Formats: sequence, C-alpha cells, structure tokens
Amino acid sequence: MTQLVAPTIHDVFKARQVIRNYIEPTKLLRPWALSERLGCDVYLKCENLHPIGAFKIRGGINIMSHLSEKERQTGVVTASSGNHGQSIAYSANLFGVKSVVYVPEAANAFKVAAMRQMGAEVRLVGRDFEESREAAEEASRKEGFRFIHSINEPLLFAGVGTMALEILDEVPDLDTIIVPVGGGSGVGGTGIVCKSIRPELEVIGVQAEAAPAVYLSWKSGKLATTGPVSTFADGLATKQSYELALNVLRRVVDDMVLVTEEEMEKAILLLMETAHQVAEGAGSAATAAACKIKERLQGKKVAVILSGGNLTMDKLAEIVKKHM
Repeated sequence: MTQLVAPTIHDVFKARQVIRNYIEPTKLLRPWALSERLGCDVYLKCENLHPIGAFKIRGGINIMSHLSEKERQTGVVTASSGNHGQSIAYSANLFGVKSVVYVPEAANAFKVAAMRQMGAEVRLVGRDFEESREAAEEASRKEGFRFIHSINEPLLFAGVGTMALEILDEVPDLDTIIVPVGGGSGVGGTGIVCKSIRPELEVIGVQAEAAPAVYLSWKSGKLATTGPVSTFADGLATKQSYELALNVLRRVVDDMVLVTEEEMEKAILLLMETAHQVAEGAGSAATAAACKIKERLQGKKVAVILSGGNLTMDKLAEIVKKHM
C-alpha cells in the first residue's frame, strides 16, 4: 500500500486557487445572541450555505481538479453516509465525470435524492458506512473506477482546509476553533492551516459520544474501531479511524470533546434561535461542544464550524417536539 503523505499549508493554498473558481467563501457570522449565551466572542462559519449544504464540497472540487485524463474518462466511485457523497456527485458533475456513490441502506433520504439530482449513480449497499466502503472498493476493482476514499485522501484534507484560511483572513487573532469530526478530514485540514499560520491557536475536535472511534484513536495514538454506531448525526457516524487522519490529528489537534445526541439536538435549536441558521446533527456538534466547555471559552475569540445544514423536516419536527 502506498504511504499516504499528509498535505501541507502549501497544498491548502494551492487548493484555494482551484476552489475559488467554483464557489464563493462562506459567511462568517458574529451572532451577538450566541456570543451572549456562551460568554465569548463567537464567529460562526456557515458551511451550510454551500450549494450542497456542507463543507465537503471543498474537498470534492479539489480532488476532481487533480484527476488524470484516463480517470476522468473512466469515472469515480466512493462511499458516503451523505455529505461526502454529495460533494463527489456535485464536483464530478462540474468536471463532466461519471460518479458512483455507495451509501448505507438506511442513509438520509434527502441526501440520497440530492446526489441523484446532481448526476451520481447511487447504490444503496450495506448496514453502515464501512460496508458501503467495502462495496465501493470492490466496484473500483471490477469496473475500473478511480476509488475516492472519504478520509484517506490528502487532496480532501487540503480542500476542506481552505475554510480555515477564510476564517483567519477575517479574524487573524482568533483564540480557539471548534470543528466537528466524522473521519477527521475537516479538523485535520483546519489544524494544518491553524498550526502553520498561528501555532498558539487552539484547535478542538468534536465527535459524537455514540461514535467515538476517532476520539479514541486520537487519545491512544492507535487506530481504533468500535462496534455499530447509533447517532442521528450521520456525518459523524464512523466506527473506525484511518491512518492519514490519525497522523494529522495527533500533530495539529489540541483537544477532543464528545457530545451526546441530546446536546446536538439542543444545539440545533440554539443555532436557529440565536443565529437563524439550520444545522444538521454533525453541523451542530461544534456548537454543542462550545456549550459544554463554555467555562473554558470565557472572553475568547472562538470560531465555531457549522459544517452542514442538511436536516430533514421530520428530524427537525421531532427535535422541536422533544425539547420545546
């Protein structure tokens, strides 16, 4: 197996040169009501405002721009619980590339429909992401597609790291940044940028308590696998950690926090009330963590990543009924 080389800040700057041709920088809001609740100066990075409603689009565009002519002609295949699949579907469509996305059988119907609308062939296979990934890898071998791993791809890390560049362009004296963690590309790319430009900036990752594989891996320094995961935050629903993410996160992440399902649900309502923004489960995780560790954040300048807004109406109604 080829040794994976972690991207550098130079790779992130190169990715920005590509990505800025296709998408605008997202809004960095400063919602006074949320700052008042948390006792710190909050800057909310609204990655939910992308065309696919999630930050993953950055990595998708970056990797499509690097495909060889043969790979463009053959097409790509990937596996996803939702947002990564949308990023590949959208980006492949932009570059005129065939895309096939394997998703778990119980995947978010909204995200599945969106992938199909963006031109991807969606194949529902497996009980969870790992089973979908195995099927996607098999399809790559049999059908000749270029397999795109949702985590073990340096180009994805470099692409999503561009959101941190945008934040630091606006708030160069930031104290802390809080990032949701599914497989680790988002917090990894963010950490590479922050530690290269401002080493004292604190980088905090957030994972679901019900899906803590990357948290356990970061703590121990060894690849970790858990049993079946059960979280409504499908963007965080990973049951194993990966080599590239582990190597990067151990170098650039200062702390990791676990949040419960209820804490993420309450954070969704808090974001709607104080910032008028819709977050899905994974998108609310950083806000949930900020609430959980608010005593540590007092008086600081804190960036909170709202990584995605693909929340179904059914789930929103359930949360409102439960908590209000």
